Amino acid sequence: MQAKPWGGRFTEATDKFVEEFTASIDFDQRLWKHDIMGSIAHAKMLAKQGIISAEDEAKITSGLEEIYREVEEGKIEFSVALEDIHMNVESRLVEKIGDAGKRLHTGRSRNDQVALDIRFYMRDEISRVRVLIKQLQKGIVGLAEAHIDCIMPGFTHLQPAQPVLLSHHLLAYYEMFKRDLDRFEDCFRRTNVLPLGSGALAGTTFPIDRRYTAELTFFPDVTRNSMDSVSDRDFAIDFCAASAILMMHLSRLSEELIIWASAQFGFVDIPDAYCTGSSIMPQKKNPDVPELVRGKTGRAYGNLMALLTLMKSLPLAYNKDMQEDKEPLFDTVDTVKGCLTAFVGMLPGLKFNKERMRRAALMGFTTATDLADYLVRKNLPFRDAHEVVGKAVRYCIEQNKGLEEMTLEEFRKFSDLISDDVFAAITLEASVNARKSEGGTATEAVKARIKELYEAGEVR
Repeated sequence: MQAKPWGGRFTEATDKFVEEFTASIDFDQRLWKHDIMGSIAHAKMLAKQGIISAEDEAKITSGLEEIYREVEEGKIEFSVALEDIHMNVESRLVEKIGDAGKRLHTGRSRNDQVALDIRFYMRDEISRVRVLIKQLQKGIVGLAEAHIDCIMPGFTHLQPAQPVLLSHHLLAYYEMFKRDLDRFEDCFRRTNVLPLGSGALAGTTFPIDRRYTAELTFFPDVTRNSMDSVSDRDFAIDFCAASAILMMHLSRLSEELIIWASAQFGFVDIPDAYCTGSSIMPQKKNPDVPELVRGKTGRAYGNLMALLTLMKSLPLAYNKDMQEDKEPLFDTVDTVKGCLTAFVGMLPGLKFNKERMRRAALMGFTTATDLADYLVRKNLPFRDAHEVVGKAVRYCIEQNKGLEEMTLEEFRKFSDLISDDVFAAITLEASVNARKSEGGTATEAVKARIKELYEAGEVR
């Protein structure tokens, strides 16, 4: 039985079930790299301040660097008896260098140590997520550029509404992911603060230099209240909240791809590499990747609620409950990176059926608003124009024809203001390109937005 680093107070060995129940090494071992780097910085600070000798610092640093290599090479088997990654690393260090290793924990607690490790780890993971979002945005812009001439029906209530460019539709997701990127950048800023030096909850009696530790670990600032430092998990909740919103956006895009890939729509073909077949139906090509991303959104939502519920009634400062922060946080990290990676790989291979989309845009009287606008330009009040067009649409439904199939004589049954220039006003191209307002779907407006993104350096 391995001795507990806190065992001096106790007269009984820990119950084996309790030992396993309370251990976190199975999931917090992913923090090993950040734990070692944080400990090296802490040791250097202790030596600088004369709290430990330069000789002990050199032994500690060398020992931790050896442990780093051992973990990388898979030579260390972590122990449940040592509870967590922090005690596993420290125990191995003491084995290697003796009493000098026992001096490492001077001036710190596992409470501020774990707070540092999680922030250290999350800082790296947020940076990776940001890179993936930028790659996804680049893929969206690439698709938009390649399909600038593709017209499709825009929908409200999933009913045909007005014709839009496919490029415009795709760039709507660019804007969503841009907001996601902003949220993760804000999350990074709040995560990037050093908590080490807060001790268990009240600070430390040793003359530590927190600013020097921050300098060594590349944190631009330190936390200001020791009790908040060890009990704060807002940064983890920030990440899970930003991730939940990101996953919601990915789920919306997934849903559209799933619908568009159906035989009933036939708008898009998803690459074979991102689909699977059926064990019984030979013809099937199932959009498994977007479906799974849509499903994994629930995990991200659940993890956010788990963290919020975990923290909602905890008194200051640290409580063992907070060990439960890591699994939902880590799961969200893995889920978000996996889903983004899947989309980054899948998007460039999407093949859109332009003709099918165009035919769909002609269905459902999508240029009816353009006919109303045409009448308004003839000086008819909009509400009156709306009624005229509504009656014309009803007539078309009864006659089983589209607006573009009506004759001038038929049009004039509904308004004398209509003349033969109406036919040019209600084509799909005219409808799209008439919407030149900033942010609109007109070809020139969409091209201008793409150009703006490149010039601003948002897409590289």
